Amino acid sequence: MQLKRVVVTGLGALTPIGNTVEQYWNSLANGVSGAAPVTYYDATKFKTRFACEIKNFNVNDFIHRKESRRMDKFTQYAMIASDEAIADANLDLDHIDKFRVGVIWGAGIGGLETFQEEVLNFSRGDGTPKFNPFFIPKMIADIAPGNISIKNGFMGPNYTTVSACASSANAMIDALNYIRLGHCDIIVTGGSEAAVTIAGMGGFNAMHALSTRNESPETASRPFDAERDGFVLGEGAGAIILEEYDHAVARGAKIYAEVIGGGMSSDAHHMTAPHPEGIGVVAVMKNCLENSGIAPEDVDHINTHGTSTPLGDVAELKAISKVFGDHAKNININSTKSMTGHLLGAAGAIEAIASILAMERGIVPPTINHSTPDPAINPDLNLTLNKSQKRDIKIAMSNTFGFGGHNACVAFKKIS
Repeated sequence: MQLKRVVVTGLGALTPIGNTVEQYWNSLANGVSGAAPVTYYDATKFKTRFACEIKNFNVNDFIHRKESRRMDKFTQYAMIASDEAIADANLDLDHIDKFRVGVIWGAGIGGLETFQEEVLNFSRGDGTPKFNPFFIPKMIADIAPGNISIKNGFMGPNYTTVSACASSANAMIDALNYIRLGHCDIIVTGGSEAAVTIAGMGGFNAMHALSTRNESPETASRPFDAERDGFVLGEGAGAIILEEYDHAVARGAKIYAEVIGGGMSSDAHHMTAPHPEGIGVVAVMKNCLENSGIAPEDVDHINTHGTSTPLGDVAELKAISKVFGDHAKNININSTKSMTGHLLGAAGAIEAIASILAMERGIVPPTINHSTPDPAINPDLNLTLNKSQKRDIKIAMSNTFGFGGHNACVAFKKIS
């Protein structure tokens, strides 16, 4: 069977460093940090008192108040990012076959704030169950793609992938395969997360997963740096319109890039820690290369998972050296989480957008906040430290890994 080609025709982003794709890209290219003290709740007693929150944002500028009250933040973010992507793709919703348009979305947690607030409200009461009738519909992780499809009338496949921080990368791979196999013409894919909450911060603090650099939040996310001490929690959404190539050409769509393949693997090692030698990461990148039909020497750029954790960063870079050998030193490697923080289930989507735009614009965004080399990291690797670098990128890869050992990797090719 001849697989169909799949291309990117629309992008949408709502991030801690920009509320549109252009704002997001400008911040990435200029090395802007999104980390700042938490404003959503009193974080005084928490070990970590900062995060990468969305800024200068009022949901009711985008969604009517009556509707927004029936959505958790993660769904609100999904709706806003997908609206931008659909508009960017210039989709004529009155003249497409909506039975062949799907929504495959990623969320690692879903409506955490909704769950938190309902339980807290119950605990303050007299013990009588008094729950909001929208509690369950607001909380469940699959409600975001459900709302996107309801608004737009998309009647193709519709579901959420849940694989912790790999969720939206898994969603993209599923979307790629549905179109490749001829089941759909268009899929809205990506992911959203809104875990900057009391429960989110408290839970990750209890795991000792977060940076506690409270005196300098903007420098706390420091992937590959010897003084890194954990990730910075972020929030937001990224949306990508994937489309069958001939369908896109026939309607005169702008094409950002081709999605040439994806790989998945499992560490099968530990609930939260990566395998120290990066065995699962080696496997996922090899799987992606094979699925894409490319050689290691073809890759110009890798946007790493790069969360700024002591174990994860080293394991991933070891894996890159193993997979790419001598060519590894020729690859522009970066971690945009140094600026956005870690958006959990939305990370794969916004980092894929960063990779696509890096390829389109010939600029690799930097890994910021690097000051002290880590002796455990190969010094020959180009980690794109502290400043953007110009690069003609023909093929880019984006790595995303999740608690539970879930690994996903997606490859993009420049359209010439």
